[in-house]
Amino acid sequence: MATQTWGDKETQFFYELSPEKILSCVESLGFKTTGRAMVLNSMENRVYEIEIYSDSPNPSEHFLISKFYRPGRWSKEQIQDEHDFLLELDESEVPVIAPLVIDGQSVFTDEVSGLYYCLFPKKGGRAPDEMNIDDLEILGRTLARLHTIGASKKAEHRLKITPQVYGRQNLNYLLNAKVIPSHLEKTYNDLVLEVCNISEPYFNEEKFIRIHGDCHLGNIIRRGDASFHLIDLDDMVMGPEVQDIWLSIPGVDQYALQDRAILLEAYESMRPFPREQLKLIESLRTLRFIHFSAWISKRWEDPAFKLHFPQFAEHHYWEIQIQDLRSQLELINNSLNNQYLY
Repeated sequence: MATQTWGDKETQFFYELSPEKILSCVESLGFKTTGRAMVLNSMENRVYEIEIYSDSPNPSEHFLISKFYRPGRWSKEQIQDEHDFLLELDESEVPVIAPLVIDGQSVFTDEVSGLYYCLFPKKGGRAPDEMNIDDLEILGRTLARLHTIGASKKAEHRLKITPQVYGRQNLNYLLNAKVIPSHLEKTYNDLVLEVCNISEPYFNEEKFIRIHGDCHLGNIIRRGDASFHLIDLDDMVMGPEVQDIWLSIPGVDQYALQDRAILLEAYESMRPFPREQLKLIESLRTLRFIHFSAWISKRWEDPAFKLHFPQFAEHHYWEIQIQDLRSQLELINNSLNNQYLY
């Protein structure tokens, strides 16, 4: 089991990843490329659409998706845990996009750079802007099926989403990196520790299962047959099922609660849902805030992060974080002490 949120090795840049290297890696697995490669959107890894020669009449089969993992972010064993989960889900006809298996392998290593990479089939789709009742019911049943497979075995090398790992470890990284303005550091530290301390007793690690871990609407695509596919399990973790529920419906207003109720009713037609976990939503939301700040800090020397998150270097960013933590702390206390929540 990995112990560090950001991997047990120091991450590096993708300096050694040239277009020639990308195409060479794909061709080393037996494909003939046309020389065309298009960069796809990904902050953490490097993902490319590669055109290949193919006799297939299906246009999508003339392309592959190559994914190169950020050096040092995940071990090969952790990536394999992700792939094994995807392959199990695919075998059980849960709508995901599984990696290609070539000669019994799905995780490959470039011998020169040491980069880990894999290939996926190209599957088109669009992220939903909103969901109607039918959509919510389909998603609820899909998540139930994913969790049924997720509960069948452990991911031995994956992180657990706990206040210790996603809260205190991220806090320690931020403090050591000296990115929090000195006059705000103690306040931020105290608030994060209070969030972790009051939330921790409610996290039952013994009942954790394999979950998607980052199941927001951007990682749910609608395909032509109106089904939903769950994509990008790069942040797959061992954790409570409710993490996937609240991220798919993150709102807190009356309409969001109604949507969540519809989704859970459909979920429970396939699998029991541990409703006591609903108490954890605000704790999990807050851990995600902390994790997000640490993620930006860890990647700050990557030029792409400075371009996308310029506010991170300003004092105002941390003032907002402190305001959010104070608000979340009140919500957490209300949730954990509300016996009628579920």
